[in-house]
Amino acid sequence: MKLKLLLCTLALASVHYKLVGQAFNNFPVTTQKPPLHGKHWMAITGKPLAAIAGAMIFSKGGNAIDASCAMLASTCTMWDVLSWGGETQALIYNPKTKKVIALNAMGVAPTGATADFFKNKGMKYPPDLGPLAATTPGTAGGLMTMLAEYGTMSLKQVLAPAMQLAEGYPIEAQTANSIERGKDKIKQWPYSKKVFLPHLGEKREAPDAGEVFVQKDLLATLQKLVDTETQALKKGKTRKEAIYAAYDRFYKGDIAKEIARGCQEQGGLITEQDLSNWKVKIEEPLMTTYKGIEVYKMQAWTQGPVMLQALNMLENFDLKSMGYNSSRYVHTLYQTMNLAFADRDYYYGDPAFAPEEPMKGLLSKEYAKERIKQINWEKNDPKTMPGDPYPFEGKTNPYTDQIKNWGVKQVSQRNVNGLDEKFMEEFTAGTTSVEAADEEGWVVSITPSGGWVPACIAGNTGVGLSQRMQSFVLDPKENPFNVVEPGKRPRVTLTPSLALKDGKPFLSFAKQAGDEQDQLLLQFFLNIVEFDMTVQEATEAPSFKTLQMYASFGDHEKEPGGLILNEAMPDWTRKELSRMGYKNSYQPRTSGPINAIYFDWIHGTLWGGSSNHGEDYGIGW
Repeated sequence: MKLKLLLCTLALASVHYKLVGQAFNNFPVTTQKPPLHGKHWMAITGKPLAAIAGAMIFSKGGNAIDASCAMLASTCTMWDVLSWGGETQALIYNPKTKKVIALNAMGVAPTGATADFFKNKGMKYPPDLGPLAATTPGTAGGLMTMLAEYGTMSLKQVLAPAMQLAEGYPIEAQTANSIERGKDKIKQWPYSKKVFLPHLGEKREAPDAGEVFVQKDLLATLQKLVDTETQALKKGKTRKEAIYAAYDRFYKGDIAKEIARGCQEQGGLITEQDLSNWKVKIEEPLMTTYKGIEVYKMQAWTQGPVMLQALNMLENFDLKSMGYNSSRYVHTLYQTMNLAFADRDYYYGDPAFAPEEPMKGLLSKEYAKERIKQINWEKNDPKTMPGDPYPFEGKTNPYTDQIKNWGVKQVSQRNVNGLDEKFMEEFTAGTTSVEAADEEGWVVSITPSGGWVPACIAGNTGVGLSQRMQSFVLDPKENPFNVVEPGKRPRVTLTPSLALKDGKPFLSFAKQAGDEQDQLLLQFFLNIVEFDMTVQEATEAPSFKTLQMYASFGDHEKEPGGLILNEAMPDWTRKELSRMGYKNSYQPRTSGPINAIYFDWIHGTLWGGSSNHGEDYGIGW
């Protein structure tokens, strides 16, 4: 009932609320979660215990980098749909340089991972689970690089909460039940079976909710990192050098050796050389402006530029006058996202490999104006195609003929009365997010992932391997920029976000759930900028989702015209959208989970927001 009232109120609202700080609720509806408040720091992530880990580090004098590293380590240890063998990508605002930094800790395809290798196994795409789904581990390296370069504390200090969790913590029902559901897969991998199924042979083989879950192998691996750091410090190494000594042990020492051995024993491809050769990259982020606000995303090996492209197009419309979640507003955003996602599905890939992605053209404001001319304002266009950004960077498109035949891939055959469970599981494959900020001005937005349950654990390390290989394609006709090859990063869905206003941090925001991420982050951003919602209202507000892009997981299907609406959507709006050719489905909660920090420069405080479903939440001080 509250959601219905919220929707109706927002749709009819005509008063413009000037954003001077934030009121508790700008609209006459209370949020289901209270906003978080802090003057000194804010720590938000996917698990309450992990948020407490961040708070523990802050309370000991750590900065936002230190705290975010502690939260990242804790969420990995708690299997919050990620593990230590997954991938990490972060946007960091450095108050000393006043610049946003992009940290690329995405693993790469291992030796032998070619299109022909998978085709010869009868596969249309690399597999979604198991050792052959694994890119090289990136999260451990990303965490240590972030800490070494921008943190203040030791690895021993920031890993202490995660190590306590590895000794044993009361596992939540969400993760415990996920293990039980995936136990048939888990039993295929001996090291996973040893860790995840303590009650093997019983009716329930996974841990019970609240049972103390122990990970001895992972604890030993983390202890090796801490011991290496301690030994380096005793030899007179600096804090930074000691952390990188631990990094080398993970990627070049006995830990790397066991990861490679354990992976290969179970049929995977990762070699010791793959681990040794891999490096974290510190990159320039991509950026566009929306009504003077700078919005930052990762480069085109993520889907992040989708949101930047959409904002460039939407800047040409008066969105507020359409009314929040009106049929006109939904149609405008849906069609805009269709155009941006079609470009994503064809043009995005690892910039370190040829061919070069036409990102300058894709992010051109003039290209955006040309693109919106293709919108049909009367009905949905189920056959949206990639555009031609090349003229907007002074080039000729070499793929014109190929694009004419693009889009003949498989289409989901979902039940007309509801969402196909397998399709939606692939479409919304989860991750977590980490948001942190401190009074010195450091801001961190992280979307780590990979190694989710059911994960294949690499030997006796306790490290769950990534499943991100599935985001590659094997056929260049689908996307010539994202064909699998050794050493290449797949085009992933992971997409942290930062926004600056008047040269200062404005918003830090991210969310989980695969291909949903940028479309819901876009709506969250517009909720604040166009509809003057508070950060908590914006995370809870009813959103909608398009299923018209190709999923980045599993069978890479799409659902042309597929539209997920909140159950609070009024009947007249539902009917109008159906008349326009949309295939409507409904969910009770559609907003996230989004985690976000708003910077209130009027009062010098931090506001934290977290969606009203999932276990995500945080702490501020």
